[in-house]
Amino acid sequence: MEALLIIDMQVGSFMSIPRFDAENVIKRINRLSESFREQHKPVVFIRHDGSRENFLIHGSPDWEVLPDLIRDKKDQWIEKTANDAFYKTGLNDYLHREKISTLYMTGCATDFCVNATLHSALVKDYDIMAAKDAHTTADRPDLTAERIIAFHNWLWANLTPTQGRVQVKTTDELVAGLS
Repeated sequence: MEALLIIDMQVGSFMSIPRFDAENVIKRINRLSESFREQHKPVVFIRHDGSRENFLIHGSPDWEVLPDLIRDKKDQWIEKTANDAFYKTGLNDYLHREKISTLYMTGCATDFCVNATLHSALVKDYDIMAAKDAHTTADRPDLTAERIIAFHNWLWANLTPTQGRVQVKTTDELVAGLS
């Protein structure tokens, strides 16, 4: 069984820092989520509670998911306090309970929460489908967001597999593979 993870696509993450290709990333995530829902496969929204950092404070408007993302009452919600969405959350228990073995990864920020969650999922033996054009980040002091995204897509595609493996594909390829 497959599940779509939508990581940290929250209002506050997009207000203060421009995110690379944000509008198109949102469209691609919506396309994936609608494909998952059509096939009665779970969509899991991950929200970061950054109260300790005084950022993305639980319950604040900044903490909410971007209004342009399509949601459904059947979607699952996981709250996290670290980059890794598995760290001290119910995510792994939920995935095991639902017999989910393949995770489709999308979200923000490529180089922080998406990367940390992907690595954690790999060492937990999940198969991972990284949507190479449905994750985003911001420019950093020494690298542009576009270069960071390209590097992580390359990195993920070349990680040594565990019992699980990582594949990096476009949204079009992922949607076609779901049908």
